Amino acid sequence: MCGIYGILNFNKEPVDRQLLQRMGDVLKHRGPDDEGIYTSNAKCKMQNAKFQASNLNVGLGHRRLAVIDLETGHQPMHNEDKTVWIVFNGEIYNFRDLREALEKQGHKFYTKSDTEVIIHLYEEYGTGCLKFLRGMFAFAIWDERRERLFLARDRAGQKPLCYAIQNGQFIFASEIKAILQLPGIKRKVNLQAMHHYLTYQYVPSPLTMFKGISKLPPAHFLIWEKGNIKIRRYWELNFKNKVKMAESEYEERILHLLEESVKLRLVSDVPLGAFLSGGIDSTAAVGIMAKLSDRPVKTFSIGFEERAYDELRFARIAAKRFGTDHHEFIVRPDALEILPKLIWHYNEPFADSSAIPTYYVAKETREHVTVALNGDGGDECFGGYPRYQAVKLALLFDKTPNWLRRRLVKAIADKLPESSEQKRLLRRAKRFLCAMSLPAERRYVRWICCFDNERKNQLYSSEMKKAVDGIDSFQILEDLYRKANNPDFLDKTFYVDIMTYLPDDLLVKMDIATMANSLEARSPFLDHKLMEFCAGIPSNLKLKGLTSKYILKKALRKALPPQIVHRGKMGFGVPIGHWFRSELKSYLYQILLDRKSLDRRYFNQNYIKQLLDEHCQRGYDHGYRLWALLNLELWHRMFIDQVPDGTR
Repeated sequence: MCGIYGILNFNKEPVDRQLLQRMGDVLKHRGPDDEGIYTSNAKCKMQNAKFQASNLNVGLGHRRLAVIDLETGHQPMHNEDKTVWIVFNGEIYNFRDLREALEKQGHKFYTKSDTEVIIHLYEEYGTGCLKFLRGMFAFAIWDERRERLFLARDRAGQKPLCYAIQNGQFIFASEIKAILQLPGIKRKVNLQAMHHYLTYQYVPSPLTMFKGISKLPPAHFLIWEKGNIKIRRYWELNFKNKVKMAESEYEERILHLLEESVKLRLVSDVPLGAFLSGGIDSTAAVGIMAKLSDRPVKTFSIGFEERAYDELRFARIAAKRFGTDHHEFIVRPDALEILPKLIWHYNEPFADSSAIPTYYVAKETREHVTVALNGDGGDECFGGYPRYQAVKLALLFDKTPNWLRRRLVKAIADKLPESSEQKRLLRRAKRFLCAMSLPAERRYVRWICCFDNERKNQLYSSEMKKAVDGIDSFQILEDLYRKANNPDFLDKTFYVDIMTYLPDDLLVKMDIATMANSLEARSPFLDHKLMEFCAGIPSNLKLKGLTSKYILKKALRKALPPQIVHRGKMGFGVPIGHWFRSELKSYLYQILLDRKSLDRRYFNQNYIKQLLDEHCQRGYDHGYRLWALLNLELWHRMFIDQVPDGTR
């Protein structure tokens, strides 16, 4: 696991090594073990038997977290004649098989790393090399002969990659903060990205919160060649073609693919363990690890003083079942202490509050191991979220006559109380019913959104309304629903979440929280062969009736403790709503109603005050909305105003 960065100058200027060094320095947390820089003036190329001078200069940089090939894995890495160079972040789990095949084709290796395999695959297959890679990755290849820069990102989106173009330069890096080291980069807020962030609590790809800086989306590659940029998708799940099997055959295939995936992810030259929440996904990974290991698996769990957010009792059941070397950490999150760290590491506003416990568990885990497996992707692949149950219920409700549906919705919704923290089930019921009059696609976005369009209209200043006029954030997901081209609405919803929520929220959260602590996270459920098989499972075997993850639970029923298999879904979060009514109340008012915040003229002061008062007087639960606004303001202070700790 590493940090990569680079500059391609097509303006005749040499690449500044000191600038590359600064880019690497801000990524040191991603790779504390080693660093390397390669610069080359692409002096000439052969064309029509004549040498032509080149205007191109390239610099590649790498910060390394040593996991595989500790002795010879230094990067940037090259091919035999040093005409192809690579910087790579991630792990290729099938690299040994690929290497053997490439050696038979005549390729010579000078390291034992997975990185060098990519170079020789590229020499053989060009951009087609991507179809051979089984793992998580972001890399950049400089092909000196063709004067081509080739960037690529893994299928699920586990490893990040962003880029910018300015003044005759193409700049890329694992994190935005490295790109911001360039003196010509302007720190301007992308208001369209802010508009979407307030809907989804994250900035959807390919946008970033900075004007002029973009993310390369998952499962895409980018080629810069002869002054032209081409971006292409190279992989996508197909939910339309279903695999017809008996349930027992599905179970057998799931277990085989999951075990294969875990086994591949146990390759490491450094200590390895697993996050163990006590949920079915992380427990399944740990159970298979225990089966494949000749010593106790090191497992790590985090607990909180607030019982509603504590899963340790389930983690202990799993740890006892598999005889793991179990470590527990009880924390009382200090939001004022951790917030500036999170703002800096996440590079742009990120309002998923589960980033806090994820950061804490990664920090504690890194004290013991360098690599940790997790259960990310299980909910998306097997239909584990409660909102999928809501989708199914709503589709059934849609079959009732319109007049009856309208009357029932109004009668019930009017009687339900407003969203108080003590009545979560009633709050969810009201949220469910209030969206029932909308088309199914729009209804789903309404359920998961932070600020809907009506609330944004109250929140925005007249200037902000003008800046985003005609831009509907809901359209992002609605367009994906149409693209899914599948008659099954649940399958469409799985597709939408895998294309958006998974890579732009969950995997960003995991990558940043772990790499901030120099820890590598591996996700067996995100193996692309397992994901492809899951896409072919009929939706009624993922959500059977209202039983979520039906076929996965059935496959694992003999392998896992029954308390784990049959437990309900529990979010990995922190009590931000409570914090905003107690220890963070004065801080929240101070930041969001500060003159500096209001003078930005993004928002309506009166509505901000209304949200604060309604929340603190317990009439409403606006915790996640206030968290989104707080993160946005602190990010603005740190990255745009450039106040170091983001709090003044």
